[in-house]
Parts: sequence; structure tokens; C-alpha cells
Amino acid sequence: LLAVSTSLSTIPFAFYPRCPLSRTASSSSPPSSVPRPDRSFRCLSFSTALRCSVPRRSHGVRWWSHPPSVRAQIRTGAPLIERFQRRIATKTPEHAFKRILTSLPKPGGGEFGKFYSLPVLNDPRVERLPYSIRILLESAIRNCDNFLVTKDDVDKIIDWENTSPKQVEIPFKPARVLLQDFTGVPAVVDLACMRDAMKDLGSNPEKINPLVPVDLVVDHSVQVDVARNENALQANMELEFHRNKERFAFLKWGSTAFNNMLVVPPGSGIVHQVNLEYLGRVVFNTDGILYPDSVVGTDSHTTMIDGLGVAGWGVGGIEAEAAMLGQPMSMVLPGVVGFKLTGQLRDGVTATDLVLTVTQTLRKHGVVGRFVEFYGEGVARLSLADRATIANMSPEYGATMGFFPVDYLTLQYLRLTGRSDEMVSMIEAYLRANKMFVDYNEPQQERAYTSYLQLDLADVETSVAGPKRPHDRVPLKDMKADWHACLDNKVGFKGFAVPREAQDTVVAFSFHGIPAELKHGSVVIAAITSCTNTSNPSVMLGAGLVAKKACELGLEVKPWIKTSLAPGSGVVTKYLLKRCARCIFI
Repeated sequence: LLAVSTSLSTIPFAFYPRCPLSRTASSSSPPSSVPRPDRSFRCLSFSTALRCSVPRRSHGVRWWSHPPSVRAQIRTGAPLIERFQRRIATKTPEHAFKRILTSLPKPGGGEFGKFYSLPVLNDPRVERLPYSIRILLESAIRNCDNFLVTKDDVDKIIDWENTSPKQVEIPFKPARVLLQDFTGVPAVVDLACMRDAMKDLGSNPEKINPLVPVDLVVDHSVQVDVARNENALQANMELEFHRNKERFAFLKWGSTAFNNMLVVPPGSGIVHQVNLEYLGRVVFNTDGILYPDSVVGTDSHTTMIDGLGVAGWGVGGIEAEAAMLGQPMSMVLPGVVGFKLTGQLRDGVTATDLVLTVTQTLRKHGVVGRFVEFYGEGVARLSLADRATIANMSPEYGATMGFFPVDYLTLQYLRLTGRSDEMVSMIEAYLRANKMFVDYNEPQQERAYTSYLQLDLADVETSVAGPKRPHDRVPLKDMKADWHACLDNKVGFKGFAVPREAQDTVVAFSFHGIPAELKHGSVVIAAITSCTNTSNPSVMLGAGLVAKKACELGLEVKPWIKTSLAPGSGVVTKYLLKRCARCIFI
């Protein structure tokens, strides 16, 4: 019973109809002599951490053979179970780390709240931990109940230098969950099904709510049907609402029906940019307890938030729903690759050039299943948008996340994006007090890493990606030679196997009555839609200025080329309109 979320306190067996059987509902299979459960019912289970709370045989009743009678038992037993849980709750033992719960004073008097202080542990091993591992440590300490999270788990993280090579497992409770609409709808459907189950069992369905904040951004539904005119955005959004009317209506209901859930409507921007500009808290203050923001999301590029100093990465829908119900996710304590950046980018070199170089380096090194933590004086010379671009590409270089600790530049970005001065002051005070803030103007204490890499930013050169994979870097000066080599190479990521005699083939066609021709290498789609690029002001403004100059010089896009631009947020649209004029959208 204690393993079940308090929001499900009146569902000791937790049945609901018309759902397939979950094999994760119990740690063991039914005996071969016992009939298997009816597939029209299943135990609610979102991960192996959330177990069915009642033995498979209860008082000699084969409960899966008689679901109606079992539900009758549930109804009659619910009041007794609630009273039992209340008695248990009043006997909750003292928090194992209560001694390190510390007050964080405000500069003008009073306090921001209390927090679990890592320095008060007075353990020299904590001083050497990477910043990303300190976030895992704080979470384990704060959530330590000696049941789902134990003191032994905390000790494993403190002793990270010795335990991480052994592939030990730890529980982790993220502070919040991030969903996009494609993967978010099933999660909301499951919550709605649980409410139906509560109603069928005679209890209050409004008890079913996410136990951690859940942010759902509707951004994956749009497609480009209309292009090359000034009304394209409006026309495409009207089609989007028409196609997705039922889903959007359901999500709108969910936004008001459930506590702890925020739904960002269509047309607001790309989920990861919205996360950076608006949803990222950096530090939470919940009921007077301060703790670092952390997030798991149902999109692989959730890692973009790592550029803001928030630990975040992509997970599957089952793991996300488990986190929504307050269950810890089991993870291998990761190794951390320390990536030192020095120097400064040269003029004309963009964040895209940098991230392609970083990705190439990390893929060669091998970082699958690891954290990458960036440090060094070069980090201080990167804008937050550039850091977010590097963090965004974590799936491409294979790391769980690419983390940039919070520094002064992070605080400036928070003010720039509308966070209040009081909030920024609280964030800085908390992170400094808990040794999670980096000041590049001060001598840096040496931290332990699993392995080390280094890059001089001045060595980064202009590049393009491709021709097939976004992480295959090609120096701009070598693009022509690389393209011709790809035509010759056998079919693969860097090859098309086009015979030499066919490489100069030209195909004529008519486009709306206009004669046209295509050959190998012709541009047919020009789209700036990737979340890696559309959230970076320097890259977007650079593209806009190039387009503006091209228009002024009389250059035109071929009429058969489909063009599209997906701004990362409304802010992107505004600064492009202000600086680059209308021609960039045509």
C-alpha cells in the first residue's frame, strides 16, 4: 500500500476496464496452475517502481477471475484502507537528513525558505562532485524516505567517483515533467481513465492528479500545407485546428480538470524554446522548501534546457507517467565527461558550426549513457542561446545530457526573459549557498570527471551538416568536393552510389506552367524548422540578414522550392520582423 501514490489511495487494487494487461504490475508471474488474468482488466502500473499493492491471491480468492466481486470488496474496504493510511501518515519517521535542513536568508531580512544544504554534510567527496551529479545528490537527500529512496542510495551518489564505474543503480525523482502533444495525449488519457476508475469504485475522481508539475506544449501538430505567401501561418494554423479539433478539445479539458498541469496552446512556439523562456524554474520553492529544477520530457531534445543549468533529458512515455505519479525512476549512476572550452569563437563562426564540431568530438570519444559537463573560461564567452544549442544536440552525440552549470550569464538570461528580480535573487542565493553556482571570475575548484576533453573555440570553422545525418560535419570549404564524393560513394550515410555517367542528368518538368529543371544537388525544400537552430538569435538573425540582402540584390527563390520557417517562440518572430523585414518570410 505504501508504494502507491497518495492520489490513488482509494484504489488498493487499481483496476480499470478496456486496457491491456500490464506485465509490470507484479514482480512475478502467476503460477502456471492459476489461470492468467482477464485481458480486459489490468493493474495500474507505470514502471516497475509502482507495484500492485495486493497479493495475487487474497483470502483464497482468484481475483482476476472475478473482477466484479473484487471491485465490490474494494468499495467496502476503501474506508478501512484510508483510516489505515492516515494512521501510518501520523507515524511518519523523522527525515533522515533533517539535520542539514538550513534556512536561506533574504538580503533585506526574513528568509526565502529552507533547503537541504550539501555543504553542511561536511564531506570532502561532495566538493569534488560534478555539478550535474550534485543535482542528483540533492534530489536523493530531499526525497530520502528509506523506502523508495534510501540512505544507501544517497551514499552511492556521494561516493560517485568509486560507484559510477560499477554501474550501480539509483532512484531519481525529477522536479517536473515536460510533454509535447503527440506523446502527451496518451498520458492525459491515462489520467482520465484513472478518474473513470475512481468514479466506478465509488470514490472521488478529482483525487487523481499529477503529483509533480506537468507542462504540455502543443507544437508537433503543425505541417506546412501553404507556403510562399504572407498568409501561410494563418492558413496552416486553421488547418491544424481543423485536423486536431478533438485532440485539442481534450487537452483543453485536461488543462482545467487536473491540478499541477499546464497546457501551452498551439502557435506558441517550439516546446524546447518555450521551456527555456518560460517554463524553466531553475530553482523551485514549494511549501517553503527550495530545490533545483530538473525535468524529464517525452522528446529527445528536452536536453536543450541543460543550457539553462536545469538537469533534463528525454524519456519514454511509461517513465514520464511514473514521474507524473511521484514515482522515482531507476537509473544507472552515470559517468560524467568533463569538456573544457577555452578561447573564443572567431567572427562569422556560428553556434551551428560549434555544435557540429562538439558533436563530432563527442561521438568519436563515446559518451552514450553519460552526462557531459562543460566548463572552462570558454563557457563564460558563450551566450546562453549558444549553450542551449550545444545541449540540444545531446541525442546526436549520444549523451544523456550536455550540462552547463548556472553562472552570471544564466541570471542575465532569466531577467531578459521576464523572471522577476526577486526570483532571480532567490535562484542566485540558493545556488551559491548549495555550491551549485559557477563564478568564472573566481578561482575554480578542481572537480572529478570520468574522462576529460578540451576544445579551443578559436579552432572552430564554418561548416555544414549532411548530406543525410544532421551530425555529419563538413567544412564549408570542402562542401563541393564532399558532395561529389558522396555521389560516387556506395549507398550509406555518406553515399548515393550514382553512376558517373548519370551524375550530370537533367530532368525537365513544368511547375504551374513554368518550365523548370532538376539535377543532382538541386534545392527543393528550404526549411528552418529545427529546434536546434530556431531558438538561437544570432543564427536566426544571420539567416534573416542574408535573406534581406539577397532580396535587395534581386535574387529570387525558384517558384517550385517549398520554403518554411518555424520560429522557436513569438520572440523570434518579433525580432526578425523588426530587423530583417518581410522578405525573409517569402
